[in-house]
Amino acid sequence: MKRRDFLYRTSALLAATVMPSRLLAANSDKASRVPLGLDGYSLRGMKWKATPLIKFAAEQNLDAVLLNGLNYFESLEDSHLRSLKALANQTNMSIYIGAGGICEESASFSNEHGDAAALLAKGIDVAKTVGSPVVNVRIGSINDRYTGGGIESRIAESIKVLKALKSRAMDAGVKFGFENHAGDLRSEEVLALIQEVGSDVCGSMLDPGNALWSMEDPMQHVQTLGPYAVCSSIRDYMVWQSAEGATFQWTAIGEGLMDAPAYVNHLATLCPGVPLFVETISNSQRPIPYLEDEFWEGFPNLKARGIVGFLRLCRQGHAMDVVKPESGVDQDEFDQQHQRAQFLKSVAYLRKHCGAGLTQR
Repeated sequence: MKRRDFLYRTSALLAATVMPSRLLAANSDKASRVPLGLDGYSLRGMKWKATPLIKFAAEQNLDAVLLNGLNYFESLEDSHLRSLKALANQTNMSIYIGAGGICEESASFSNEHGDAAALLAKGIDVAKTVGSPVVNVRIGSINDRYTGGGIESRIAESIKVLKALKSRAMDAGVKFGFENHAGDLRSEEVLALIQEVGSDVCGSMLDPGNALWSMEDPMQHVQTLGPYAVCSSIRDYMVWQSAEGATFQWTAIGEGLMDAPAYVNHLATLCPGVPLFVETISNSQRPIPYLEDEFWEGFPNLKARGIVGFLRLCRQGHAMDVVKPESGVDQDEFDQQHQRAQFLKSVAYLRKHCGAGLTQR
């Protein structure tokens, strides 16, 4: 795809996707159709691999577990992968997987498994063996919007890799789930990428928390990409005005600005059956300095109307504190306990207030 054509497509999609987040009405009788799962990153402080993560998810009566990177696997040998599938099957739990960044231009790209094509090929093979219908992929982070060629160059490279492995994925019965990660992509950019690769093999890995990072209202984000979602994560968020623009902090579900029942109902309506993976990340703040000229160098084509929903959220939000361990408490131990508590609190809220999960406790 030519850069000019891609810019035209994303501009058109941006105009089409700016809408009030109330357009989709909540429909509570559909919420129970949303499977509930664990994103392994929620418990990152534990440094657990696939086996203990699957066992923990089973203990919580969850429907699925997301291992969003090949580093979660103790081994990539077929025998081990089949044993993980068998372990999950014991409790009728699904495994979803991710391969990570597939853009070699990104500073965060890892060549541990070879070049981007080799990494994606390995991801497809792993997905097929463990029974994952999806292999999630991404570019990198918001920093990739500021390097040579801008984000359009990163998108073009990613499209090339996805198209090269398209037939292999289709033969394996696996779809690509393209994730908006760490502020790298906005919804109109993800949608244009999906349409260029082909929605028959490529969909969205929805991440509402990261949508906020790229100055989007997550409720508008889900309405744009929900019909294409093949995987999704969730965490709550708080954002407030600052001298440089805004600051945001992710939270446990129910502690931020997200209308979680409405969000879950949107998923049930737009992509029924797609699991909702709880990815709690909290207790840290990140700036969005949109009042500084340099910040906009990474968003050269974004118009004011594209951030109206985000600005509304900034006015609604309030500053939050970062909780620190008490004197004498080990930081690692504190992080582990905090992450576990935040995850369990989120799961409980989604079950009680949103009817999420096929298995209710």
